[in-house]
Amino acid sequence: MGKKIIIIPIVFLIAVLGIRTYNKIEEYKIQKEISSKIIRFHVRANSDSEEDQKLKLKVRDEVMAYLDERLPKSGSVKDAKAVLNDNIEEIGQIALATIHKEGYNYSVSVYFEKSYFPIKTYGDMVFPAGKYEAFRIDIGDSEGKNWWCVLFPPLCFVDSTYAVVPEDTKDEFRNVLSNEAYFAITMSEPDNNYVIRFKYLTFLNKLLD
Repeated sequence: MGKKIIIIPIVFLIAVLGIRTYNKIEEYKIQKEISSKIIRFHVRANSDSEEDQKLKLKVRDEVMAYLDERLPKSGSVKDAKAVLNDNIEEIGQIALATIHKEGYNYSVSVYFEKSYFPIKTYGDMVFPAGKYEAFRIDIGDSEGKNWWCVLFPPLCFVDSTYAVVPEDTKDEFRNVLSNEAYFAITMSEPDNNYVIRFKYLTFLNKLLD
């Protein structure tokens, strides 16, 4: 009888750990899917001075105005990346011209990079921590705070201060993601607790990469 009393809690503990591990692996797979279907956009300022931060936003505005006419509003991440690669030199020139116009002589670097990013929210959408492809513009020493958004699907053209991202914008994500991944980032599944659970992905990402 004593052995049974000991074995039952052990079996229960193993079952609980197995379920938790399965859930974490599923969440990890969702993060990998999300990261493979989107392109982040980052503009990093020369420094955190007020002037450099304002300059960063001016560069952002000019580049976004240029991309608004060229980036596909739908399609695939491959199509969007091709457009960015085809226009990368022009984007660099636009950034540089904006900097010179404002009276600065900073250099500019424009490139793609795959980096680890912490969990981020954009309006009512949440992007789990993990490695993402990012299109980056570095200004000068690029030691200041950066501005970011999701360039594809086109979330950059939505003000991040909105409490709710418009449904037509969310539809673009629905078109490229599985139901599970879409529910995760839009928090639209009943009793959704992905925001809390995604915070535990940092360790798992590093463990499985």
